[in-house]
Amino acid sequence: MTGSIAALGAGLAVIGAGIGIGQVGGKAEELFDGLLNEHLGFVVWSSIAFLLLLFLLGKFAWKPIVGAITERERSIEDALLKAEAAKDELSRLTVENEALLKKARAERDLILKEAKQVKDQIIAEAKDNAIAEGNKLIEKAKVEINTLKEIAMADVKNQIATLSVDIAEKILRKQFDDKQKQDELVTDLLKEVRLN
Repeated sequence: MTGSIAALGAGLAVIGAGIGIGQVGGKAEELFDGLLNEHLGFVVWSSIAFLLLLFLLGKFAWKPIVGAITERERSIEDALLKAEAAKDELSRLTVENEALLKKARAERDLILKEAKQVKDQIIAEAKDNAIAEGNKLIEKAKVEINTLKEIAMADVKNQIATLSVDIAEKILRKQFDDKQKQDELVTDLLKEVRLN
């Protein structure tokens, strides 16, 4: 329909040009004053030229022009459809990308949370191990101190006993140098033994 209107407009332009060219020495006002009377032949030939031009344009030019216009419209529609599809794809990819980013952030947060828990657990275990090891060392030190104390006490007792025996021996030697003192001591000891 648009092509027919354009063809009609082009034909009228050609007729107008033909009329202007066809007038030799006449004025346009005279043509319109006596158009049907004086210039009937000119109108007929102009109409025939117009119809011939219209026929030739319709036969040879309008189909390629209309085809080109239709093809152009189709390519524009295809481009618009492709642009719309690309826009939809971009929107879908944007949504998908946002979902992936959200998932990646959630996984990152989970990994960081787990890493913090593992770190806290390792620190707690290290503290517990350090406390337990410290307690073991303290207990071991106490046992060693007690053992060394007992050994030292036993050594002191042995030294005291040895010293006591040495002192007693020296005292007894001095006391038993005299025969009478020896007899008195034996008598006293026998009395004590009988009483017990």
